[in-house]
Amino acid sequence: MAVELSSKQIVGELDKYIIGQDEAKKAVAIALRNRYRRSRLASDIREEITPKNIIMVGPTGVGKTEIARRLAKLVKAPLVKVEATKFTEVGYVGRDVESIIRDLAEVSVRLVKKERFDEVHEKAEKATYERLITALFAQYKSKCPADMPDTEVREKILDDLKHHRLDNEIVEVEVAEEHNPQPMMQGMGMMEINIGEMLGGILPKRKKKKKIAVIDAEHIFLTEESEKLIDMDNVGAEAVRRVEQDGIVFIDEIDKITGKGGGHGPDVSREGVQRDLLPIVEGSTITTKYGPIRTDFILFIAAGAFHFSKIEDLTPELQGRFPIVVNLNSITYDDFVKILSDTENSLLKQYTELLAVDNIKLSFAKDGIEEIAKIAVLANETNENIGARRLHSIMETLLEDVSFNATGDHPVIDIKVNKEYVDEHLSNICKKFDLSKYIL
Repeated sequence: MAVELSSKQIVGELDKYIIGQDEAKKAVAIALRNRYRRSRLASDIREEITPKNIIMVGPTGVGKTEIARRLAKLVKAPLVKVEATKFTEVGYVGRDVESIIRDLAEVSVRLVKKERFDEVHEKAEKATYERLITALFAQYKSKCPADMPDTEVREKILDDLKHHRLDNEIVEVEVAEEHNPQPMMQGMGMMEINIGEMLGGILPKRKKKKKIAVIDAEHIFLTEESEKLIDMDNVGAEAVRRVEQDGIVFIDEIDKITGKGGGHGPDVSREGVQRDLLPIVEGSTITTKYGPIRTDFILFIAAGAFHFSKIEDLTPELQGRFPIVVNLNSITYDDFVKILSDTENSLLKQYTELLAVDNIKLSFAKDGIEEIAKIAVLANETNENIGARRLHSIMETLLEDVSFNATGDHPVIDIKVNKEYVDEHLSNICKKFDLSKYIL
């Protein structure tokens, strides 16, 4: 994981994309730094230190999911985000909670494979070019002078491949058939099993000829050649180790599995999901195709709005496994202004870059940004409060005419989005707000 980053540096990275919510960012940063601190300890004391799991409480659109997204990019640790509502108690129709750890194992394998692929990239690329040259040689030589030596033809093909001149050429290649994972019912729940992998050591891989673009063939060959150069057993073992020591599970919508009833109807399954989650969160061993995985040291971060329920509605045992509770605040007017102007790759920058493709030069005045923020606050107060997500609908409406009419075959058009522009293009929305004052 990102061991070089201190808690303050992690918060600093999150600040680039998420406005406010300092309490939540601080809690997550401390939890991540503690993973590194634990890894530096002697094995006897390290085994005693378990992660302090976190519950983030706050309305929709305040940054709970965004924190998870940014964490996934920030840390080099396996992280999986799951929706609590997708899981059901064992015995009901739906996914069982142990699949969370299996998904985490798959993420970890992809991370380790990518690192191993990067290490052997040079050798794999050389072998890939050789295979492509062989596949292209006949059709390429027919276009060359008859007296050109084969070695020169091959060098010419290699040069064209390296400079991507042949990317869109169609070539016939022989590729291994992919076997899709077949779900099979196990006593422990639903488990993804790839029949092709199970029989891989017994039966040779079936191959078939396909006509594809050179760029696609290059990608397939590079993957195949890289896999030949790495030890997949070693990849699996390292992936399991990373899941056990550095894995992070983000459980969203955890408030949707609270059950306040007397054990009737859907409440039975919801509380069943909590009971099934408990052993995974407190520490158990889950069987995966890469080997057994202990969950004792996996960090769990849960999030929920808790509009119609409270944390106390979770079972006491599960509450006890999430000792840190942080509250996220609703988005204010000042927050909206900062989200629009201060965040990296903000919505304003995204729309500016998108429309620049079609020769539209967008610029946003300060009073225009403030007016957009004001309308976002009013919209959330008048309708359902969806937090920062409100900006997406407002920006789409604001720039709808420009986006529709821009074709790219005209000279560059300068458009300044100021208060007058916003008022003119969002007048219908503003009228709805005025009328809503008189609706009883």
